Amino acid sequence: MVDLVNDERADAGCPAVTVDSRLTRAAQKHSDDMARREYLSHTSPDGRTFDERIRDEGYPRPAAENIAMGLSSPEAVMDAWMSSDGHRRNILNCDITTIGVGVNSDGWYWTQNFGY
Repeated sequence: MVDLVNDERADAGCPAVTVDSRLTRAAQKHSDDMARREYLSHTSPDGRTFDERIRDEGYPRPAAENIAMGLSSPEAVMDAWMSSDGHRRNILNCDITTIGVGVNSDGWYWTQNFGY
C-alpha cells in the first residue's frame, strides 16, 4: 500500500512518505475497531477523532485519514481513493511526510493515517 501511495505521489511531484510505527498502530487499531463494531467512520462510536487516536499513539502532528471497507486488495482500495476528491487530496498533499496503514480482513477495513 505504501508503495502505491508513493507511486501516486511521485507522479504528482510530491516526495515519498515514510512509514511511522505510531501512525501504523493508530491505523491498525482503527481498522480493528471498525471491524469489531461494524462501522465505517473517521469518528469512533466513543466520539474519538482520527487526530485524537494518532496523538494517543504518541505522534504529535496528525494530518489526515483515509478509510475504506469491502475491498480485498491494496490496488482496489487505492483505485477507489484516487477516484475520490478528498481521499486523493490527502494522498497527494505534498506537505505530508509520514504514513501508517492498517487493515483488518474481517470485512476488509482499511485505514491510512498521515502525519506532518
